[in-house]
Amino acid sequence: MPLVVPGINSSMGDKSEWVNKLMGKKISDTSNETSFAKKDLPQSHRVVKPGDMKTMDHDPNRLNIHVDESGAVHDVNYG
Repeated sequence: MPLVVPGINSSMGDKSEWVNKLMGKKISDTSNETSFAKKDLPQSHRVVKPGDMKTMDHDPNRLNIHVDESGAVHDVNYG
């Protein structure tokens, strides 16, 4: 299986790009100073809330968006 490193040889791009766009914002239907529109996220993504169960499969092209109790993004990663 070939090595896939996000931002180098995957189609999704660099994590830091998404950190800059999403950190501290809430995911919603529209974009503004405090929110980011769902429609502008990559096709392969999931929003992970505190206590959510998630599959343990690794998809190097999937953007994982971790939100806190208030719904604000506090971390993003690929996998």
